[in-house]
Amino acid sequence: MTPRAGMLIAAGALVAGTVTVLPAAPAGAGEPAPRPLPPLAWTGCATKAYPKLQCGTLKVPLDHDDPAGRTVTLALTRVPHTAKTFQGPLLVNPGGPGGSGRMMAGYVAASLPPKVAAEYDVIGFDPRGVGKSEPALDCRPGHFDPVRPDSVPSGADSERVAVERAQDFAKACGKKYADVLPFIDTVSTARDLDAIRRALGAPKINYLGYSYGTYLGTVYARLYPDRVRRMALDSVVNPHGVWYEDNIAQDYAFDTRHKDFMAWVARQDAVYKLGTDPAAVEAAWYRMRDALREAPAGGKVGPGELEDTFLPGGYYNGYWPRLASAFSAYVNDADAVPLTEAYERYGEADAAADNGYSVYTSVQCRDAAWPRDWSVWRKDNWDVHAKAPFSTWNNAWYNAPCAFWPVESLTPPDVTNDQVPPVLILQATDDAATPYEGGVALHRLIRGSSLVVEAGGGNHGVTLGGNDCMDEHLATYLATGKVPRAEGDAEVDAVCAALPEPEPEPAAPAGAKDGQKPGSATGQKSGGRAAAPSAESAGATLHGFLGHVR
Repeated sequence: MTPRAGMLIAAGALVAGTVTVLPAAPAGAGEPAPRPLPPLAWTGCATKAYPKLQCGTLKVPLDHDDPAGRTVTLALTRVPHTAKTFQGPLLVNPGGPGGSGRMMAGYVAASLPPKVAAEYDVIGFDPRGVGKSEPALDCRPGHFDPVRPDSVPSGADSERVAVERAQDFAKACGKKYADVLPFIDTVSTARDLDAIRRALGAPKINYLGYSYGTYLGTVYARLYPDRVRRMALDSVVNPHGVWYEDNIAQDYAFDTRHKDFMAWVARQDAVYKLGTDPAAVEAAWYRMRDALREAPAGGKVGPGELEDTFLPGGYYNGYWPRLASAFSAYVNDADAVPLTEAYERYGEADAAADNGYSVYTSVQCRDAAWPRDWSVWRKDNWDVHAKAPFSTWNNAWYNAPCAFWPVESLTPPDVTNDQVPPVLILQATDDAATPYEGGVALHRLIRGSSLVVEAGGGNHGVTLGGNDCMDEHLATYLATGKVPRAEGDAEVDAVCAALPEPEPEPAAPAGAKDGQKPGSATGQKSGGRAAAPSAESAGATLHGFLGHVR
């Protein structure tokens, strides 16, 4: 969706008739015998926020079907257990594909109740191709440098330029990483998870995955059902839409969520002075977009960059006050500085975003079939844009390299599962990045799973982000393995209320972090979990880890 926000989304389509059924038992049936792995060597890599953090590396086969062949190196982190009771490793993944998970171990360990966290070795990792893992992919540095062409084509010439840009990215990936790309995919990453399990000496893993991490966990559970002890999946990818159709569903959902934001701005007219009619506020936003086409703010925020800036608000409403302030300043005061600063905070791509996008495309283009005829993309995206204009074409160009990808696509596995212990599924009803239907679909596919819903919630990532009710369900599950169960034939097993909408705020002081009012502490928790942060700061910290802001 954007260099920063979009990389954590699992978006796409299932082409009818392209489901591969993986063997469910015995785990690893048909795989070559894995070579022995040496014990992991951990060294201290503490940060101020996470003083107990340790780091290590693990070499795994590039091709798991050739265990004696070339290897790649995974970068790992650990916060070790401290309690006498040890429940094993808890592997955590923030999503993507392409999201770095190394610091996520510290955050999860610090955010869980201390008694629960103390019973686990919390394990973070950078998946193959990501971050500190080697090799780390960067197909085309600067691909998102501003100002890009307007994402909405104005005619055949502008569309051709954008298509050529997508082709150039795909060609660059193929040229730099021809020998690696066939093995940057979800199944290979799931097999890496099992290599981590073996290196840890654990018979089974516990797992907490967000966004794309839910799909990664689901595939692991299908491959190795007897190696799953507990699995919590937050904000669920629809496995029936991997990957093209999920992107289409996402376009509609983000447009709806953007309208929710416009309605919130209208309710705060006393602060932002953009009017009380949501439709009029939205019209003002599109006029701002048109004006930026002619004169990019700060020489760097054109229409595409504006979309990049406001897309994170579709993931997390804690960003709404700052985004609304920038919107208001531009419209009412002709002041482009807050808008430029908002872009630098939310939308601007750095080297980590370039790496994340390279892995995002490598995984999604390899995982599943995409239309190779550009005319299919053109028709589909114009049809969707007519109803949901906010980010449809931005998202189309984000994924367009898959139309020209230099490696043949795989077929996504059937993730139906009746052999795992109870899986806890956590989902907001109004999540735009992974719409609610995905949580329901996975609940039906995994027998014995439990579905906990945040009713009316629109944020992406609903645990360890400030909702005590959702957090209690997660903590109880990790502590005891127990999941809530609905009475009768109800599909939803438990419901939590959404957090209140954010309060409007004037423009934040320069350098202030989201969720941090002047003079308040940041939401970053220390390893000791001393003072509990506000829901706003916890949410901002979580969404920083999920990839929205630096």
